[in-house]
Amino acid sequence: MAIQTAGQKPARDTKIKIENQASFDLPKDTEKLIHDILDFLPMEQQRGLTKVKLVDFINDPRLKNLDKPIGGDLPGLYHPKVGNQSAFMEVSMGALLQPTEGFAKKWMAKSAFKGNLAGIIFSLVGQHYHLTLRHSVNKQNLEPQIRQYAEKNLKVWSEKQQVNNWRTKLFKPFRPQMERLAKWLNKKAIEAQKKG
Repeated sequence: MAIQTAGQKPARDTKIKIENQASFDLPKDTEKLIHDILDFLPMEQQRGLTKVKLVDFINDPRLKNLDKPIGGDLPGLYHPKVGNQSAFMEVSMGALLQPTEGFAKKWMAKSAFKGNLAGIIFSLVGQHYHLTLRHSVNKQNLEPQIRQYAEKNLKVWSEKQQVNNWRTKLFKPFRPQMERLAKWLNKKAIEAQKKG
């Protein structure tokens, strides 16, 4: 039982609500998966978020006024607190599951659904955390900070999910070499983008 101090309200354990507005069938236990992902993150970093809204595709009027058009479907969008409306996250199930594509793309999207959903939620919670609760970050440095936050949490979360997996045990000795190779390939890709 929590200690109640005079004049203060007792602490409540508030769960973030999930609004499912997607018109097509979602994978089994999607809402439980979202709650598990959110439970992985510290509660302090989610303070102020009220809901996760699952939609077919994100259609926001702010996206029409962008200088550069977005290629493909936007997988997630963070809505900050505005007036009486609390902050919430919007996740596009169409971008994650690709229901309008062929069999191969649908199958690939469904097999990567769990990790992609976790990555999007970590990114959106990272945006919320860095925009509202963390004041020591400059506005110019937000994107790398949010990306680092999402990557760090996704790495730890996926390791926790794959603890007793045979594939993890098989490839664990090769992990440092694979990470060095990935870093080298990223460096080459950045150099190629600068040249082209």
